Amino acid sequence: MAKAKAPRRPLESCTIKHINKTINAGDCVLMRPADQSNPQYVARIERIDADARGGNVKVLARWYYRPEESIGGRRQFHGSKELFLSDHYDVQSADTIEGKCTVHSFKSYTKLDSVGNDDFFCRFEYNSSTGAFNPDRVAVYCKCEMPYNPDDLMVQCEDCSDCRSLKNWNWYYFSCHFQLEQKWLKKF
Repeated sequence: MAKAKAPRRPLESCTIKHINKTINAGDCVLMRPADQSNPQYVARIERIDADARGGNVKVLARWYYRPEESIGGRRQFHGSKELFLSDHYDVQSADTIEGKCTVHSFKSYTKLDSVGNDDFFCRFEYNSSTGAFNPDRVAVYCKCEMPYNPDDLMVQCEDCSDCRSLKNWNWYYFSCHFQLEQKWLKKF
């Protein structure tokens, strides 16, 4: 006869001894990948539980994907610290947690005075089985019609008729604006 599974009890928090941090449900964490050459995984802790003795702590992790891990791959407008909140959940040992991090909304990330190593942002939810994003559209800027990438410098141009006539297009990526200026100067 098979041994019955020992009941597990929910925990409000747990202390991860090897990093000396307390983790709560709702916290975002960095998790150790199986292949140490890969970057740390990022997850939001949905639930924490332990066996009846209080040991063998497990967490229910909701994974964030990096753009290169998604079906469409990394695109030009994805920031280097961009993540997608997925519908992918797993139970993991709490011992695989290597640190805490902060996943900001896109709006709050763009207002940070400085971005630390453990700061990330998320503007999309990602369906890992279909590759669909929510929202499926975002505002575009510049003549290149790309969404805002917080890693790339944008400049506001109010001087030329091209800029005044286009909705949302008085903001240019510096590289695109520089190309426009070069074309404009060649006219003279």
